[in-house]
Amino acid sequence: MTVRSVGVEEELLLVAPGSGQPRAVAETVLRDIKEAHAAGDGSRDGDAAQSLDFEIKRQQLETNTRPCWDLDELGREVRRCRSLAAAVAARAGARVAALATSPVPVVPQLVREGRYLEMARAFGLTAHEQLSCGCHVHVGISSPDEGVAVLDRIWPWLAVLLAISANSPFWQGRDSEYASFRYQAWSRWPGAGPTDAFGTAEVYRQTVEQMLATGTLLDAGMVYFDARLSEHYPTLEIRIADVCLYSEDAVLVAALARALVETEAQRWRAGDDVPHLRTEILRLAAWRASRSGLDDDLVNPLTGRPEPARAVTKALFEHVRDALEEAGDTGTVTELLTAVLTRGNGATFQRQAYHDGTLSRMVESAAALTSR
Repeated sequence: MTVRSVGVEEELLLVAPGSGQPRAVAETVLRDIKEAHAAGDGSRDGDAAQSLDFEIKRQQLETNTRPCWDLDELGREVRRCRSLAAAVAARAGARVAALATSPVPVVPQLVREGRYLEMARAFGLTAHEQLSCGCHVHVGISSPDEGVAVLDRIWPWLAVLLAISANSPFWQGRDSEYASFRYQAWSRWPGAGPTDAFGTAEVYRQTVEQMLATGTLLDAGMVYFDARLSEHYPTLEIRIADVCLYSEDAVLVAALARALVETEAQRWRAGDDVPHLRTEILRLAAWRASRSGLDDDLVNPLTGRPEPARAVTKALFEHVRDALEEAGDTGTVTELLTAVLTRGNGATFQRQAYHDGTLSRMVESAAALTSR
């Protein structure tokens, strides 16, 4: 078996030291490094120019790892990108924090570019309030046909990845009582969420064209499915996860995502039927994962019934075990999964840190963990 490539995009908050208040400095720091790179000034600026980018808000940066085939390599890449982001932020007197929403109250500020300004005009408060940070995993596929076949089969398991990654319990200074409020806020976009099975790549393409023809979305980049075919790379992009506080959890989510893709690609090639859960049930499963993360029941994709999160994550592990073994990832994933189930995810950390101090101190602690 040829091991599939895997890469990770992470969105990180830019925050002020001490207060934890998000700082709108992304445009300044990114333009500086891109100009320096264009002028040939320094290899680190070149790395940063290739690995960092804008997101919708000026208080965040997006990082992009190189494609990787080994989990140790991926872990180094995630840490390298976070280190670059931290160094770039420091030039503007800011820090980066891998938090999926801002715990402290914030007025989000749009990047002042045409597409983002048009999004604000078209989508109003949804666009203006949107300051959230996700983790997007890109897994290599051989063709759009394979990608759509995998999409049709992985939907029932994606909510488990959301539960593992959940890292956004606070919204505008208060506890939302969700483990991932980012998912709730993100779900307001009209192209977001799970979908029905497509069947073929042609039906997927036609669906996207029909969505665009309604005039509701600005472009295909706003097809915000929880998982989708990448527009620019030969990859399947799994988008459901919060940005993970711990870099190790990002590697875990990526490893499970790759194993899911390989598992379902093999089932497609073997002619297995698509295991279908109605979209209404998929939405409920994602909501459940968003609400409680790893702290309560999740929907078991094999039964459609609630079961403890630990049991459902074990079911996912067993579902992809063969793919993990073929990639040589079983030991690493076992270790990483045990760690997150023992210490908790980012939402657990945030609530515990806030209980012991203030939101500002919690953000400081999270920034320290992000850059370690």
